[in-house]
Amino acid sequence: MFEESVNQPYFIVVLAHSLHGRLRRIHILYPFVYAVLGLALLGAFSLFGFVSSYARMAWKVANYNNLRREIQVLRQRYNHLQKANNETREQLATLQVFATQVSMAYGIKRQMEGPADIASEGRLVPTFRETLAEYDFLKTAKLGLLRRSPALMWQQNTMPALWPITGRLLSHFGSRSDPFTGEGAFHSGLDISAPYGTPVHVAADGVVKRTEWGGGYGRLVIVDHGNGYQTYYAHLSRYEVLPGQEVRSGQVIAYSGASGRATAPHLHYEVRRGGNPVDPHRFLVKASAFPAQAYNALPF
Repeated sequence: MFEESVNQPYFIVVLAHSLHGRLRRIHILYPFVYAVLGLALLGAFSLFGFVSSYARMAWKVANYNNLRREIQVLRQRYNHLQKANNETREQLATLQVFATQVSMAYGIKRQMEGPADIASEGRLVPTFRETLAEYDFLKTAKLGLLRRSPALMWQQNTMPALWPITGRLLSHFGSRSDPFTGEGAFHSGLDISAPYGTPVHVAADGVVKRTEWGGGYGRLVIVDHGNGYQTYYAHLSRYEVLPGQEVRSGQVIAYSGASGRATAPHLHYEVRRGGNPVDPHRFLVKASAFPAQAYNALPF
């Protein structure tokens, strides 16, 4: 119990023992009591401020983590959309190049304009179906002519023993470290350095099997040389040949680039036998560089 002294500047604390009934008086000065109360009040304010600061910090951290996750999701969506947009642009550019080559090679491109006084004469240009039918007819006729003409049966150098491009060897055939992930991976061909737009030469006589977008290969040309041999030319910037076209060893079939899964402009070159990749270097060990005189343009 507390007793306040009237004449003395202190409080008297009386302690009574519950068993013996003894009383003990403790004198506590006013300043000490006020100091204890002040410290308790200060401690309460400090504790309240600490708890409030911790709560605000926890709330900010939670909001920051949520914003970071949202930014990461938006960045992934943006990268996906950008990749899809780039692929669409490249496919559109490929189609435009293909359309130009077709119209220039087979004479399908025609004069679209005419004098105003012949507008009543009816349709002046063929329809899309007629144009496509004419293209198929001309392509079939040309391929049949090539196969039947003895003068054009020149496919003799069918073994891929020619460097497709002159440059520094960047990556060998077989196991290597993936340039994107850093993990071990199997490399199915050779990577040869080349500036953007460098002419790419076919390694042997053959027939162009495909010119298409090959996923990680980017723009891809596949040439069939017979006897189960095929060569792949990847990461190209544009084509110079069409599917079904016969090509001669050393002929320019495309131009180097960085399309697809590539970190810089170069040529990815593969040799396949029976559909399985084999080491191209064993075919190129005797070929020091591309001979400029290896290819003479065909007369058509």
